[in-house]
Parts: sequence; C-alpha cells; structure tokens
Amino acid sequence: MFSDPTFWVAVSFVLFLALAYWKGWRPIVAGLDKRAEEIKRKLDEAQALREEAQAAKADYQRRQRDALQEAEAILEHAKTESVRLREEAEAKLEQSLARREQVAMEKIQAAEAKALQEVRAQMVDLAVAATRRLIEDNMDAATQKKLVAGAIEEIPTRLQ
Repeated sequence: MFSDPTFWVAVSFVLFLALAYWKGWRPIVAGLDKRAEEIKRKLDEAQALREEAQAAKADYQRRQRDALQEAEAILEHAKTESVRLREEAEAKLEQSLARREQVAMEKIQAAEAKALQEVRAQMVDLAVAATRRLIEDNMDAATQKKLVAGAIEEIPTRLQ
C-alpha cells in the first residue's frame, strides 16, 4: 500500500485538494462572489438603462402624440382663420364694390345735372338771343330810350 504509486498519487491529490481548499477556497469563492456581484451590478445597470430607455421611449411617444395633437389644432385653427379671412375679404370686397357703385352713381347724377344745367344755359342763351332779335326787330328808338331810362332808374334800388 505505501509502496504503490497510485496510493501516493491519490494521497498527493487529496493533500492538494485539502491545501487548495484551505488556502484557495476563500479567494476562489471571493473571486466568484466578486464576479457574481459585478455581473449582478451590470445586470442591474442594464435593467436601469432598459427602464430609462423605455421611459425615454414613452416620453418620446407622448411628445410625438402631443406634437401631432398640437399640429392638428394648429391646422384646425388655420382652417377656421382662413375661412374667417375669406369671409372678411368677401365682405370688404362687397363694401368696396358698393362704395364704387355709389361713387359711380354720384358721378352719373353729377354728369346728368351738369348736362341739364348746360342745356338750360343754352336754352336761356337761345331765348335771350331770340328775345333780343324780336325786340330789336319790333321796337322803335323811342321805346328803347324809355326802357333804358327805366333800367337806369332801377339800378340804385337793385344794388341794395
């Protein structure tokens, strides 16, 4: 038994395991514990980053929804504003056309009045010319002198 090499190999192996357990078990277990803690820390960090990424994604989606809602609100406001501006422009156009029509009517009335006045003036001129011609043809010198003297006498009373 003591001379058998297998026995001594077995004893050496057992002594090695005992020495390894006595001297190396704690550092190996401590190293494995340290490695397990590091892996756990990295997993926790990865989990935290994952949760942060999900929160950022949710925030981004919420902002995107808000932006879409705001864009729809802006678009709706723009539509109502364009309708209001169109109606306002139509009203202003109608007012402008009414004013232009009124001005045109006033100009037409003024032109009619002026034309009537010119026709009346021409009629008066023709009547005066015809009357003068009739008076000149039908009146003698004595009657003319009498009319001129009467007109001269009326001048002071007409000037007051």
